[in-house]
Amino acid sequence: MPVGAPVASITVSDHVFRAPKGTRDILWPDSARWRALVDVFAEVVGSAGYLEVIPPMFEHVEVFQRLGETTDVVRKEMYSFEDKGGRTLALRPEQTASVVRGFSEHRPTLPYKAWYAGPNFRYERAQKGRFRQFDQVGVEVLGPTDPHLDAEVISLAWRFYERLGLKEVTLLVNSLGSPEDRARYVEALRVHFTAESDALSEESRTTLEANPLRVLDSRREADAPLIDAAPRMIDHLSDDAAAHFAGVTSALDAVGVPYTVAPRLVRGLDYYVRTTFEFAAEALDAAQNAVGGGGRYDGLAADLGAPETPGVGFALGVDRTLLACDAEGVFNAPAAAIDVFVVDATGGDEAVVVTDLIRTDGLRVDRAWDGRSMKAQMKAADRSAAALAVIVGEDEKAAGTVTVRDLRGDGGQETVTRDQMIQTLRARLR
Repeated sequence: MPVGAPVASITVSDHVFRAPKGTRDILWPDSARWRALVDVFAEVVGSAGYLEVIPPMFEHVEVFQRLGETTDVVRKEMYSFEDKGGRTLALRPEQTASVVRGFSEHRPTLPYKAWYAGPNFRYERAQKGRFRQFDQVGVEVLGPTDPHLDAEVISLAWRFYERLGLKEVTLLVNSLGSPEDRARYVEALRVHFTAESDALSEESRTTLEANPLRVLDSRREADAPLIDAAPRMIDHLSDDAAAHFAGVTSALDAVGVPYTVAPRLVRGLDYYVRTTFEFAAEALDAAQNAVGGGGRYDGLAADLGAPETPGVGFALGVDRTLLACDAEGVFNAPAAAIDVFVVDATGGDEAVVVTDLIRTDGLRVDRAWDGRSMKAQMKAADRSAAALAVIVGEDEKAAGTVTVRDLRGDGGQETVTRDQMIQTLRARLR
């Protein structure tokens, strides 16, 4: 079942409550796949010394206003509200600002290497792979300006995609230079687009007034010729910024992470400087194939009250990543929720003991309830997709044994003592 696919509702009254638009329930087995993805991510980034941080789901609205007053996230998409104490708060639309605010508040030892996973909230048009409540996994590092750190961050995301089995992911990299480089480039874009603004789409003309850099994000056909002819950021880099970017790409070459330099690549948030990057899943529709990205944000910590502290990180979309996995046929959802199903034909008391023994040993086990017949219990065992059944009848109860039956149809069954049960189950589950 695709992630977040709708399920038939059960009518219990004249009105059935449904999840709000742009949200959905994630049921098993999709929920198990979701959890497994986060576990893989934690293992990959944990191997490089990143430690989990869990920021609050809402912050004072000023925290997110540092993303840029001209960005759509702040202007149009942020869920903000006044609480009962008269404070203006916002549901987090992303987690970088929250992590950096936490750094500013607690001042952990540098370098501060953190990872996170969890939901964010943006009011935008719901569509495939994009929801108003959406999850991301990501990392943030504060302290060093070393271009090798940028390469480490990028390579961790690449290794994560590799661990999921994805092969059709491409990496785009660029540099936005220093704040001064960026300011010069924005002015060059303003001059370029203003000279022929009549050729731009109406939406891009509006964007041009607010932030010329955002015009480069447009995928409208009418804007393509002017965007293709626009100045390139890479040609406006200072010597220091150019050397930093060369250090990033050299390190990526050294560890074998393939990339393409994309001179038009800009990120949607205003705090980025120097390194920017984006991952695209080629197996998805080209218009919606971005699965994650990030960059360097050296001024954000100071904006949030900390001393000047450089930072770099990324966020990867869970929904889009899983859609890419679906498209490539990798990282599938689990086939079964349990390993063993206990069938108790003695009235149900034996199942209490047997399931507890199996569960205590670390295997996943379930049983039937309400004194159902042997036939009904076996049907439930087949529906559970468990690999094995442990059957306890009156004969087994009297003899202190159980029957272990292979529900996959290839291993038959055997009767063993209670003391041999766990060993037998583990041997058959290998």
